[in-house]
Amino acid sequence: MKKGFTIIEVSILFVIFLIVALLVAPMSLDDTRQIKFTSKWRNVQSDFANIFYTVNAQKNAEDFDFNKTFLSVLNDDIKSDVKPYKITYMNGTFPSRSYRFENYKLSKLDSVMAVNLYDTPQENLLGVFMYDVNGVNGPNVWGKDVFGFNIYKDKFEPFCKEQPVNIQNQDCSKDGTGLCCSNYYLIGGSFD
Repeated sequence: MKKGFTIIEVSILFVIFLIVALLVAPMSLDDTRQIKFTSKWRNVQSDFANIFYTVNAQKNAEDFDFNKTFLSVLNDDIKSDVKPYKITYMNGTFPSRSYRFENYKLSKLDSVMAVNLYDTPQENLLGVFMYDVNGVNGPNVWGKDVFGFNIYKDKFEPFCKEQPVNIQNQDCSKDGTGLCCSNYYLIGGSFD
């Protein structure tokens, strides 16, 4: 009658457990990182609502210029300039011209911000704003750690706010751009 396990049986079980752990660990680490990035983005979004109210409070001034006022309010949070770096869409391609930025600024929270204010506003849209919640550190991907706002004359809105939820969800996948994650995560959407 055999008692216990042989060293070979124990070794095989150990190898199986190790393989399973190696497969599961990266997924849970990615989820943990994404939760952290998403939480930071939610905090930023509420902070930017306050910036908008600050800018609007100054509208009655004779020399009010939205662009200048917005940039001066942002300057209070800027620590230094940052060299431009590569940011990609979730699907691995490079952003269209509208979502490329040149003047990156490092915030006091070590996040990176950039603004594209249009020379000629498109209807009510004055420009777009990019926020990389963990600074120049990777992954530097829209919808992972990079999010953004549309800047209108009377409000800031996360990208894709006007899109149906199923479109936002689809864009927040490895086949999408990730731009819609800016709003999708704020309304409670989950990452896959």
